[in-house]
Amino acid sequence: MKLSIVVIFFNMTREAARTLYSLSPAYQRGVAAQDYEVIAIDNGSPQPLDPAVVTSHGPNFRYHYHATDSVSPVEAMNLGAKMAQGEALAVIVDGARMASPGLVRLTLDALRLDAKAFVCARAWHLGPEVQNFSMLRGYDQATEDALLAEINWREDGYRLFDVSVIAPSSHGGFLGPFPPECSWLAMSRTFFLDLGGYDIRFQSPGGGLCNHEFRNRVLASPGVRPINLLGEGVFHQVHGGVSTNVAPDNRPNPGFRAEFERLKGEPFKPVPAPGLQYVGTLPTAARPHLAA
Repeated sequence: MKLSIVVIFFNMTREAARTLYSLSPAYQRGVAAQDYEVIAIDNGSPQPLDPAVVTSHGPNFRYHYHATDSVSPVEAMNLGAKMAQGEALAVIVDGARMASPGLVRLTLDALRLDAKAFVCARAWHLGPEVQNFSMLRGYDQATEDALLAEINWREDGYRLFDVSVIAPSSHGGFLGPFPPECSWLAMSRTFFLDLGGYDIRFQSPGGGLCNHEFRNRVLASPGVRPINLLGEGVFHQVHGGVSTNVAPDNRPNPGFRAEFERLKGEPFKPVPAPGLQYVGTLPTAARPHLAA
C-alpha cells in the first residue's frame, strides 16, 4: 500500500458521494485500487454516512464512525493516520472537496522525490465566485447540482476547472507561493507521526487554523522538501461550511486567529517554503489558472 487518504466528513451525505467517487479507481487516472486506500471518517454526524455507500467505491475504501462531541476534526484526522496502512499519508480535512482525476497519481509521483516531501494541491470553489459571495447571489446546492450535471464531470473531471474559481488560500494560481492552508496535503506517514500529527488543542468548529498550524510546523522541519502540484486540485462543494459558506462579514476568522494566538503564543504568519518546487503538467482546462 503506497498511499492512505484520510477524509473527514460531518453532515455531508450529498457531498460525500461525489468526493468519494472522485477518489475512486473508476475516476482517478493512472492508479489502481492496490496502490492506495481511502479511509472515510464520519466525525460524529447525527446522520452518519452509510458504510455500504463508502465501501461500494472499491475494495480499497474503509469507513469508520468516530463517536465524539467535538466540532473539530483534529482527533479524527490523527485517528485516521493511525489506522492507515500506506507508506504515505494524504489528508482532506473538509470532506466536501472533490478531487481532479490525476491527483492521486501525481501525488505519488511527487512523494517519490524525497522522504521528506511535503505535497500540497491548490483549492477551488465550485461556482462563479468564491462561495462566500456567490451564495449571496443565489448559488446553492440545487444550482450546484445542475452545474455539475451539465459538465458531466464523472466522465472528464478536468471540466471542474471550467466551473470553478480559485480559493483565497490558493491565490496566485498554480505558480503562486505555497498556500497558507493546504486543503490536500501529503507526506510520508512516518514524517506525519514523528511530528505528532495535528494539534488536538484546536477545537474551533472545523478545526479553526489547525491546517495552517500543521503546515507551518511541517515547513519548519529540517530537510523538508515542499512541492506544489500543477494541473490538479480539490473543488469545494457548497454545504453550509463554517467558514466557506457564510457571508464575508460573518466569517469566524477572528475567533480562529485568536485561538491560534492563544495556543501558539503569537499571531499566525505563514512560514516560508524553502526551495519550493512544482511538479506536474497542465491539462487544457487548468491552464487559465496557471498564474494570478
